[in-house]
Amino acid sequence: MDREQIYASMAGEGRLDYEKYLNTPKLLSCQKPYEQLCNADELQFQIVHQSEELWMKLICYTLLEIDECMAAGETFKVLTLFARVHKAMGFLIEQLSILDTMSIKDYQAIRLQLGNGSGQESPGFRTLLQLYKPLWLTFERVYLEQKGLTVEQIYNSEYRHDESYMVAEAMIEYDQLFQHFRYHHIKLIHRSIGIDSMSLKGRSTEILNSGMKMQFFPKLWQIRGQMTDIWGGVYGVKRDSIAD
Repeated sequence: MDREQIYASMAGEGRLDYEKYLNTPKLLSCQKPYEQLCNADELQFQIVHQSEELWMKLICYTLLEIDECMAAGETFKVLTLFARVHKAMGFLIEQLSILDTMSIKDYQAIRLQLGNGSGQESPGFRTLLQLYKPLWLTFERVYLEQKGLTVEQIYNSEYRHDESYMVAEAMIEYDQLFQHFRYHHIKLIHRSIGIDSMSLKGRSTEILNSGMKMQFFPKLWQIRGQMTDIWGGVYGVKRDSIAD
């Protein structure tokens, strides 16, 4: 098989409408040329991380639209857009698994190409760490304050499985998926360079574990424990075994 012909075929000529619309010449030149790859695994490493930036761009764009729709009270569209975000988060998580096919020795060669860079510098990731703030403020204003509700009421004392509840659940689903993404990313790091190694900036990779404690919407998580404790006070925190 003539590799040069295959490489040229995959790059395309950029003349067809499909190529022009997707800007494939520029898109397919975002990765290193084959002859410059440090090893055969570097291409997949670049593609996975570049794809992550694209998915995060879509998620960020969609979250901005969700914020606008929440402000307008367009609940059905809010839920549809959150479903898109949830699916995109799933793709972010799933595609990380392909990097498990790298050996730790091959990854070290790729790591040398990164300078002192890390995933914490991802523009999409950094933006997602900020976008939850306006989302929560809009949710509070439109789905709680304007309706005269609290988080406790929509989940417990005035529970009706209504619009406020559904939007809250869509938000906590997004929060949970983002935590899953961070977890899978940390486990990938543990698998590729070890749990106790130093980062490329000289700091222990354990610093990443602190991010797992972050919750975008803590009030939506706290209500679960509060409700369980209240119920536990009624039927008993420690119950008798049903086997007795």
